[in-house]
Amino acid sequence: MLNDCFLCFPSGLSDLSEQIKAATKDNHVRAENTQLMLSYQKGEITLVQYKVLLCSLYEIYRALEDEMDRNASHPAVAPIYFPQELSRVESLESDLEHFFGSEWRKRVIVPAATQRYGQRLRQIGRENPELLVAHAYTRYLGDLSGGQVLGKITQKSLGLSSKEGLSFFYFPSVSSPNRFKQLYRSRMNSIELTEKEKAAVLEEAVQAFELNIQVRDLRMNFSVQSQNAANAVATETADQHKDRSPAAVLPSSPIVQFTVGLCVALATIGVGMYAL
Repeated sequence: MLNDCFLCFPSGLSDLSEQIKAATKDNHVRAENTQLMLSYQKGEITLVQYKVLLCSLYEIYRALEDEMDRNASHPAVAPIYFPQELSRVESLESDLEHFFGSEWRKRVIVPAATQRYGQRLRQIGRENPELLVAHAYTRYLGDLSGGQVLGKITQKSLGLSSKEGLSFFYFPSVSSPNRFKQLYRSRMNSIELTEKEKAAVLEEAVQAFELNIQVRDLRMNFSVQSQNAANAVATETADQHKDRSPAAVLPSSPIVQFTVGLCVALATIGVGMYAL
């Protein structure tokens, strides 16, 4: 099956990074043209949406970085293992604490779509660590490409007076994103894979996109319901915390879980909005 799948991808490209880019070209187009994506670019993201986005990103990156750490010495992972430069978990923890307070761990809600993504990352970390290459590449280089721009859009659309709560978008240990991306691609292209393993990595890169785009389909099928859910969450949050500090707490109702599942689509922005 993997060999048949590999035949579907451009064979004239020798570099793995270029092959992944070519294999996911159609997925890029789909991700770039979702209504949720376009709304974010217009600066229409709300504080509630951003909070649930952070919850989803935290679960995804916790799974990815747990498996990258566990497989740091694996021959396919070691060349692209840059924990100091790229790790996002600590940044996300800082952002979550800023908005939810010190008890944020008790208030994070993980939707089914995010759980499936995390489960997939942990599965391949146990069974096929070389497939982590696909997820690390699409996630990290996408976020690194658009991080500062997206951070500024978020800050402006939410009316935040500082960069507190926006740590996820910034990579302080990367002085030049362009040079670092060149280094990363070079390291990734040096990984020795069999034809079967390379085919599996390309297939996994497509799957990485699909795990996120599925949520876009959820929005298309339940657009009115999701809008009502978002409004209900905003009202519930305001009612519960109008006399408290700005670090609002997401209510743990089922309607929130739906909205969190919807907003995980925003996690594709770094991948879909900026070319890898």
